[in-house]
Amino acid sequence: MFDKTLFPFDPAKMAEMFKLPDLGRMMAEMKLPAVPAGQLMEAQKRNMEALMAANRAAAAGYQELFRRQLQIFEETMAEARKAIEAIDATRPAPADAARQAEIARLAYEKALANMTALAEAAQKANREAYEIVADRIRESIEEIRAMAEAGRK
Repeated sequence: MFDKTLFPFDPAKMAEMFKLPDLGRMMAEMKLPAVPAGQLMEAQKRNMEALMAANRAAAAGYQELFRRQLQIFEETMAEARKAIEAIDATRPAPADAARQAEIARLAYEKALANMTALAEAAQKANREAYEIVADRIRESIEEIRAMAEAGRK
């Protein structure tokens, strides 16, 4: 048996705190203007269309990003292969070390430029998707205002 004196937790009281209010009664008390169901459904349809367009824009952007990453990887591997083949084992070590340092510097600069380009491509994909959704939110707010005005008349 659970002794409530040691741990005064009452599950029934806790459950009471999380009960949802009667939303139907609350909505009736608010006296909201009647909004034609057709208009509301059309607005929701446009919302879904905007979300789908945002998803398409994001997917296209990320496909381009993936394609570019693959291209960069292939180019990097080809350049590394050429650099390894260009190292002459018959040359003295100091000349070889200078050549390797130059190859490393060029690879670092190219990697930095590639990372910047990839970051910009990801930013562009996100921005395009965001703009589609943000535009639709602004339109939706205006539609709701117009419906509310029409309902008051």
